[in-house]
Amino acid sequence: MGKITGFLEYERETPHKEAVPQRLKHWREFEQKMPEEELRIQGARCMDCGIPFCHKGCPLGNIIPDWNDLVYRNRWKDAIDRLHSTNNFPEFTGRICPAPCEEACVLNINNDPVTIKLIEKSIIDYAFKEGWVTPQLPERKTGKKVAVIGSGPAGMACAQQLARAGHDVTLFERESRIGGLLRYGIPDFKMEKHLIDRRMEQMAAEGVTFRTGVHVGVTVAADELRRQFDAVVLSGGATKPRDLPVPGRDLAGIHFAMEFLPQQNKVVAGDEIAGQIMATDRRVVILGGGDTGSDCLGTSNRHGAVSVHQFELLPEPPKDRPPHVWPNWPMILRTSSSHEEGVARDFSINTKAFLGDAQGRVRALRGVRLEWTQENGRPVMKEIPGSEFELPCELVLLALGFLGPESDTVIAQLGCELTDRGNVKAGPDYQSTVPGVFACGDARRGQSLVVWAIWEGRECARGVDAYLMGETSLPSSPEL
Repeated sequence: MGKITGFLEYERETPHKEAVPQRLKHWREFEQKMPEEELRIQGARCMDCGIPFCHKGCPLGNIIPDWNDLVYRNRWKDAIDRLHSTNNFPEFTGRICPAPCEEACVLNINNDPVTIKLIEKSIIDYAFKEGWVTPQLPERKTGKKVAVIGSGPAGMACAQQLARAGHDVTLFERESRIGGLLRYGIPDFKMEKHLIDRRMEQMAAEGVTFRTGVHVGVTVAADELRRQFDAVVLSGGATKPRDLPVPGRDLAGIHFAMEFLPQQNKVVAGDEIAGQIMATDRRVVILGGGDTGSDCLGTSNRHGAVSVHQFELLPEPPKDRPPHVWPNWPMILRTSSSHEEGVARDFSINTKAFLGDAQGRVRALRGVRLEWTQENGRPVMKEIPGSEFELPCELVLLALGFLGPESDTVIAQLGCELTDRGNVKAGPDYQSTVPGVFACGDARRGQSLVVWAIWEGRECARGVDAYLMGETSLPSSPEL
């Protein structure tokens, strides 16, 4: 694959980014386009490795060496056909997936991995520019009707696959626009929303009906959908945030990340938000060191925050990959583009309380430093005596992860059983404990990556199709 000696001749290159002072002035994507000839050189670095472990790293089973080779050989049309055979939305994954495929790249054992994510994004952007992404209409209509509840990447992928199988699919979304966390959780500077809009145009042409502003289980009863549709898919995500029950939590100025981020995305889309949560001229503390915390950071800096601190409960990971981890995902210190824009990061910090002013607003965080030890093979945290501190702040954003789907509305009305972790319980065919009701994405597996969500949506569509028709010809990806 690629050029036989390419990995020896060419270095890994990534696109240039707009300078920080300039990109903080807007909400657009700021990664610059790499010239086509340079992309072909990056494709040439793909090794003839025999066993492509990048397949193991990618939940979708993307045929990565093939489309790397096709880009190298300037066969872009074949490359997008190969890419679309396993991935409905490479323009999403090519922008926001953390690229476990690159960590599993054989070249990554002792060198820099192939720029798989960059090549993936470039293929689909090239395909849209050339007009190669067109509706895939079913050969026949089945007359079966399916309701998909939740329009994030899992719901979108499931709906598209079912429409291509010939079913009449309605995709329900409680917000005013389709996209779920892609639309309202991912800032525009990481993924602009016209990418979702143009996929919606394709899906509409394929037969998907979009219904926004419908909160199934609240504005529409679940049993009504059961009467109208032959099958129901729950793809509403894991939207129940993890809270921090410490003294002062009820002070004004302390918000979940998913209260803060969607508001800014709606404003960028042209909506007016009364009382928008703003970081402007405020000292901000973000609790949580993951991607959501990074998104809060980039948004706060664009608002014009005075300062931003990001605290993580766990100890600081190593900067370099530990030996013998490949091809698995390594726990290392990762610096996002938002971190490059300015932040004070600190680790092994436990928040003890929030302190308020006379008006009931947060004025400071009280914390303590931790020492992590091992007891019986398990990590144990201990507070370091005398390490208590107070940090002044006027805005606190909780980016502590999610506990599972909201189970008190449609899930409860349908009578679906939950797992011990609070997710919708479903079998290998993605059917829940209620016949004809299926679940996929974060609602079924818990908080995860966009690439897993797309995989789950595709596999769930196979289960629904087989349930309705007795068999399915929809393509499958190998489960890892």
